[in-house]
Amino acid sequence: MTLSDNGRIDRYRTRTVAGTPPIDRDDPTVWGEIGTPGLAEFDDHGYAILDGLLDRYEVVDVVAEIDRLTGDPELMLDERVILEPGSHRVRSIFEVHRLSALIADLVRESRIAGLARQILGSEVYLHQSRVNYMPGFTGSGFYWHSDFETWHAEDGMPAPRAVSLSIALTDNFPFNGSLMVMPGSHRTFVPCQGETPPDHHRESLRHQEIGVPSQQAITDLAGKHGITQFTGPAGSALLFDSNLMHGSAGNITPFPRSNLFLVFNSVDNTLLDPFAAPYPRPEYLASRDFTPLM
Repeated sequence: MTLSDNGRIDRYRTRTVAGTPPIDRDDPTVWGEIGTPGLAEFDDHGYAILDGLLDRYEVVDVVAEIDRLTGDPELMLDERVILEPGSHRVRSIFEVHRLSALIADLVRESRIAGLARQILGSEVYLHQSRVNYMPGFTGSGFYWHSDFETWHAEDGMPAPRAVSLSIALTDNFPFNGSLMVMPGSHRTFVPCQGETPPDHHRESLRHQEIGVPSQQAITDLAGKHGITQFTGPAGSALLFDSNLMHGSAGNITPFPRSNLFLVFNSVDNTLLDPFAAPYPRPEYLASRDFTPLM
């Protein structure tokens, strides 16, 4: 436990000039009561795979809505749209719950937001929403990282009391860039070396270099926990802890991959000033509207 630059207690210090050893997490994974085998497994592994969260008709509706957004030429000029490095193909669209009433309604359903309430033991709000695309042949991956490290350092999230839900909108195969995770790695916080430069957030959304663990840290975690992969048909989903180490390779196959990505944070864990950045990231990356989803 250390003090941040403004005197706050910082239990997850990161972005230091010198390297800092990993920190054993002292916060719970499941903040409510662990009353079912599914929650116990989530507590142990840091994730759960949900088969058929959306049926095929719902997937069609969501995909049509996403196609509508990507077909809007005005939206393509919006800062919430991130393009692939070296091309004009869409990599991510953020704040999709504000761009689409259909997705806003889906987010609030008990089978979606209710999962987060069950794990976080409180009411929740949406910290971030986005669609991630990985087009065939040219889709670039996401390097190994813990989301909480970025959310803590750059958004001011105090504790890893947040959970992510990645819903497959296309079939996720082992060979088209599906997400890899390290089961159990959520119990270790890996600090990253190097101060956060100002105005780097858009470049990091294309190719992340700030807030990534060292190769030695990744090697140690993989040796201890191993690596598994989320695969499944469209409509399946991966629910995972905010501190779980994860990443994905690029996609050189003809089969595109896209996912709806939702981040729920506890209303008891709302954002403060960043712990290791000059100022907060934009609201489309880290909402400061803490209104509970009802």
